[in-house]
Amino acid sequence: MIQSAYIHIPFCHHICHYCDFNKVFFKQQPVDEYIEVLIKEMHHVKQAEREEPLKTVFIGGGTPTALSAKQLDRLLEGITTELLPTNQLIEFAVEANPGELTLEKLHVLKNAGVNRLSIGVQSFEDELLNKIGRVHRKEDVFRTVQQAEQAGFDNLSLDLMYGLPGQTIDQFKKTLETAFTLNVKHFSAYSLIIEPKTVFYNLMQKGRLSLPPQEQEAYMYELAMEEMEKHGFAQYEISNYAIPGYESNHNITYWNNDYYYGFGAGAHGYVNGVRTSNIGPIKKYMDKVVESGSAYQSQNQVTKEEAMEEEMFLGLRKVKGVEKSKFQKKFSISLEEKFGEQIHQLVNQGLLVNDGHAIFLTHKGKLLGNEVFQEFLIS
Repeated sequence: MIQSAYIHIPFCHHICHYCDFNKVFFKQQPVDEYIEVLIKEMHHVKQAEREEPLKTVFIGGGTPTALSAKQLDRLLEGITTELLPTNQLIEFAVEANPGELTLEKLHVLKNAGVNRLSIGVQSFEDELLNKIGRVHRKEDVFRTVQQAEQAGFDNLSLDLMYGLPGQTIDQFKKTLETAFTLNVKHFSAYSLIIEPKTVFYNLMQKGRLSLPPQEQEAYMYELAMEEMEKHGFAQYEISNYAIPGYESNHNITYWNNDYYYGFGAGAHGYVNGVRTSNIGPIKKYMDKVVESGSAYQSQNQVTKEEAMEEEMFLGLRKVKGVEKSKFQKKFSISLEEKFGEQIHQLVNQGLLVNDGHAIFLTHKGKLLGNEVFQEFLIS
């Protein structure tokens, strides 16, 4: 059953130095036309699937809030018409940039049924924000949160980053302290990953990127876990923390390895055992949707073997890990029968806990997550 949809808005007013998502500068782009084509794609795919109403929708990017209030209104109207009666949604979330959200845009979002905002803060140090190519400043975050509350939003999430070029432990500590002064219910805290085709990647290739040593980055992660717990935010996934009851339902879809639609240029989906990937370049994406209703660049049937591996490396990201009964029900084979050897080895290394109900990462396992996940990739 497909209960979620990801919708991609590839436009940005500024491109961050670390971002490798499918995005383009906003200026001189066919934004209005893109929105209409996107609505057409949703209509076509949803008609073909005739599934139950969705439970979660996430609009990401790029920068969805780069759209004008009028454009946002049209997009949201299209989503409501084509995808769902929004009153059935548990979660309707939108990614937002501080400083780009006006009260007018916030009211448009609220009136359309959006009930969660994910705000890309990254840091509260202006100098660091400048260094990573962000154009907002600390004050913009305070204003955005205040205006969101004014517009009636009470489910706000902030994205934070650590392991940034030149970032000290003290700076990250201050960012966390500032973050806790805001009335938000959820945090995502990610370490910087250098991706190809980004400004940071090019600088690194030239030896011009100074990153904190690995031990320092690990310490920042431990600091985040410690401080979040102290302030009442329970860690429920490797990089995510929430006041209980405010976890991201949409992201849990991914970690549970459940099905979801991917709409928009470069969007990825997972529908009825098939991983889909849309054409990235905007013009080509639009031409393809106009011609055929969808814009798949690739459709890969996931084998049972691959699905089991994905179940492990996605499911182990969750603090409660992979539940044995769910695995058995999904794949008609027990977790121990399939991955007994790997589990035994990782338990002996102190990276996994194997109890009667589930397997999950230890504290040490969280710090070495990628090494743990690697062990389950055997096909």
